[in-house]
Amino acid sequence: MAPNTSPTSAREVVDLTHPLIPGEVPACAGHPCYDASLGFSLAKGDFANVHTLTLGTHTGTHIDAPYHFFLDGTTVDCLDLSLLSAAPAVVADLRHKEAHERIMWDDLASAVEELKRRRARVLLLCTGWSRFWSTPEYCTHPYLDGDAARSLLSAGVRVLGMDALSPDKVTPAEEYAEVHRIILGSGGIIVENLTHLGELVNRGWTHVAVSLLPLNLGGCDGSPIRAVAWAGTE
Repeated sequence: MAPNTSPTSAREVVDLTHPLIPGEVPACAGHPCYDASLGFSLAKGDFANVHTLTLGTHTGTHIDAPYHFFLDGTTVDCLDLSLLSAAPAVVADLRHKEAHERIMWDDLASAVEELKRRRARVLLLCTGWSRFWSTPEYCTHPYLDGDAARSLLSAGVRVLGMDALSPDKVTPAEEYAEVHRIILGSGGIIVENLTHLGELVNRGWTHVAVSLLPLNLGGCDGSPIRAVAWAGTE
């Protein structure tokens, strides 16, 4: 699906969100499978069309709040929205990485320098794995090294996004959580299942800005989001 851009708009926006289509949304084991069905239907003579949705807090492109792994962690309704709204972001191009390959600190060096120069706090890891969305290969994505995650926090990263199921290693037999615990345990935020990050790299945008806003779900551990990006000015 092509990025959602508008040639007539003063600001060109790239949609970083996977569409939610029943039967086509990957989910971790035990998580709700997405579904949408008409509860009221104009075609059946009802007053309006109204859908009933089945989804979880980690359905599709979504955000993880610290409460996802920590009982005393911040819930999604209490996140600092200044980190997620019109926020400067840096994209690390990691499309050379192979399946289940570890992303090391050295792979992120140039992106971190740009992050410091722009005083940005959002880092997006572009692996290109969104091309495998809704296929068995999607869970074979590269994953972030734990020490690299700690170094990212020291470098000022507060929001870590990725175009894959998780920044941690995922296998059919097990889902790991080291990076989740490192980032969320420090009060950071994780965004998963982004798409079209490669489009941002290919456009050569040097000042990317993003919006990664969650639903205001009281007391919850995460939320689906509508993630978008555009060329910022600083």
